[in-house]
Amino acid sequence: MTHPELRQLRYFLAVAEELSFTRAAERLLIAQQSLSQQITALERRLGVRLFDRDSRGTRLTAVGGVFVSEARAVLERADQALAVLQRARRGEVGDLRLAFLTTVANHLLPPIVRALREQLADVRITTESTTIAALVEGVTGGRYDAAFTRPPLVDGLASRTLANEPVCAVLPEDHALAHRTELDLRDLAGERWVLTPPSSWEPWHRTYNDHFHQAGFIPDVVHTDANPQNLLGLVAAGVGITRLVRSSQSLRRTGVVFIPFADAYAPTDVIWLPRNDNPALPRLLEIVTDLAATRDLTQSG
Repeated sequence: MTHPELRQLRYFLAVAEELSFTRAAERLLIAQQSLSQQITALERRLGVRLFDRDSRGTRLTAVGGVFVSEARAVLERADQALAVLQRARRGEVGDLRLAFLTTVANHLLPPIVRALREQLADVRITTESTTIAALVEGVTGGRYDAAFTRPPLVDGLASRTLANEPVCAVLPEDHALAHRTELDLRDLAGERWVLTPPSSWEPWHRTYNDHFHQAGFIPDVVHTDANPQNLLGLVAAGVGITRLVRSSQSLRRTGVVFIPFADAYAPTDVIWLPRNDNPALPRLLEIVTDLAATRDLTQSG
């Protein structure tokens, strides 16, 4: 015995429900002769008689009556599978693996995950907060479908800017310049600095070095730490000053002041691998782009 085709099951159910080949053929929009041939082929395939047909009309056999509920269940399951397939094609089901740069996770992760859960309720979302190097490696290697971070990055990744925020000098609250509303990097030429180590992400530090060079000095770096929260603690302790984006204020509320640099802004991007074929990825990009257009993603989430 070979398995019947789904089309034959649909034909069988139409005849079983109408108990008339004529009405079933009209309902199915096929010729009655074709319908009869298909039912005959189904009976041969199954090795049973499903209908009794005589001058009194069409009746289900006992075996045919048992087969009705089973055939209906198979077709319903097939319809469900096709519906899931279509939803997967539209990115409404499946998985999304996201990474957040540690310094943006505090304010960016909550609103983004909240929006995804509201609009893609059947997509399983996993998140990780990580360093820039691990984040880039994860996207290029396929571990993450998308990530939220700051440029500059590396070639081969697609990106879309979601927000821009001021870059600030971070000073102890008793610093002589703590009262200023804006600073120029040149104003801080004689200061001691606490910064992230160049090894944390060389593309960033090449940009930082360009900024210091344009300001006319090489910073006196007295301490390095890859953790921005630790840098803030060092500033509060008077070890040195640093520069961070404004949203980093959420990491420490006391002991430091954030003063924006004139015309200095840092973007926050969503990045992904162009060849990533996860159907949920375009929906993610659409959702976060709309979200960025309606709220300030640099504020604490």
